[in-house]
Amino acid sequence: MPHHPITVAGIEVFPLCDAVGPMGDAIRRPMARMFPGGRHGGPDEWILHFHCYLLRDAAGRTVLVDTGVGPADSPAASWAPVPGALGSELARVGTAPGEVDVVVITHLHSDHASGAVAAGAPVFAGARHVLQRAEIDAADEAVLDHVVRPLGERVQAVDGGAEVLPGVRVLLAPGHTPGHQVVQIGDLVLTGDVVLHPLQLEDPSVPYIYDADPVLAAATRAELLDRVRNEGGMIGTAHFAEPFTRIV
Repeated sequence: MPHHPITVAGIEVFPLCDAVGPMGDAIRRPMARMFPGGRHGGPDEWILHFHCYLLRDAAGRTVLVDTGVGPADSPAASWAPVPGALGSELARVGTAPGEVDVVVITHLHSDHASGAVAAGAPVFAGARHVLQRAEIDAADEAVLDHVVRPLGERVQAVDGGAEVLPGVRVLLAPGHTPGHQVVQIGDLVLTGDVVLHPLQLEDPSVPYIYDADPVLAAATRAELLDRVRNEGGMIGTAHFAEPFTRIV
């Protein structure tokens, strides 16, 4: 069932369900170590949801946050339920790929960036693609070849905070990857992979085996959740079953 949009600070926020699926052994087995003692209900029970988000302001300008798992032959194919449904989800909310003005890629993991390029060509050909410079600098050659280089001059590298459209800001949130970024609209933060599992809302120190720097990731997560909680705000996550969560 499609998730309903919300409006925050005058900007419509549409959750887009790119994929849903149980993970293969490459993910399930590490999950047993991620949550010791079975606190998550067992490694086979984590059904992962893959959310992207479309933002549309009053002038009709659009920002796409993350590009999903990509086509059947994408780098995510070894572990994620490809192909993704991002194209049909965008059509459902009345936006064609050529109408996307800005693409924000929270980080360059395959389930967040693979849908940016298909058959070696940019999918969102008219958009500038915003990445943290630290993320590009840390990327390996395979990621650069598949995502960053085909985008060419469409890539906008930023350092830290930047406004990508009026009322829409990216903020550096490192740890999961060196240049991971989040997107803030009013009191809503789209968290990418800063928060992976609902248990981390209760205990931000719970690690994730695929964090590049688990200590930094936990500190970033705790700071972000404290800030959102103090503002009475919400987060929009990439992998929870429900896209929006109010932090109390």
